[in-house]
Amino acid sequence: MPPVAGPAYSRLQTDERRRQLLEAGARVFTERSYDDASMAEVARAAGISKGLLYHYFPSKRDLFVATLEAAAAELREITQPDPESPIPEQLVAVLDAYLRWIEEHADSYAKLLESATGSDDVRSYMAQMRASTVERMLEVLVKSGDPAAVRTTLHGFLWFIDGACLDWLANRDLTREQLRNLLAATFAGAVSAAAQSGPRVELAYP
Repeated sequence: MPPVAGPAYSRLQTDERRRQLLEAGARVFTERSYDDASMAEVARAAGISKGLLYHYFPSKRDLFVATLEAAAAELREITQPDPESPIPEQLVAVLDAYLRWIEEHADSYAKLLESATGSDDVRSYMAQMRASTVERMLEVLVKSGDPAAVRTTLHGFLWFIDGACLDWLANRDLTREQLRNLLAATFAGAVSAAAQSGPRVELAYP
């Protein structure tokens, strides 16, 4: 047997164990807010000792951030736009994939936003995520000029999405397609207003 077989197998075991712990953590954080959830609950959900859980994740915050990063990686993958398509078409495709993901993870999404109102850890991490998302959007949208008004608009739009999605999940009186079209139209209007009312900027968006 080649010498690398043992370490490779061990690494696979470690990766699989970590994946299982992230799944257990996601279940617990869906059922309880971040502040109310405990590492002991996650360990019980995973069927392991709390000591072993701490071996993989030194703190509850480490575990929570890891579960968010795993979800964010999945979301980035399924919302990757086609750079060859016009930006309006990219926007519709991204929103459609995003709303489908939210619908499939409704409980987790709602609990995450609920936790953000009471936990500094969650609020800080989500602020970092939003800032990173805005920077990526600015790279695509702004061709030249001062992006200040567009940046402010994009931050507001991300908050608007959360509010609209929470209402949609609670009431279900719009179809996913109707909500997607509403968000796309809101985005177009908001970005257009930013370009007209803020510092001079040239956008790669009609």
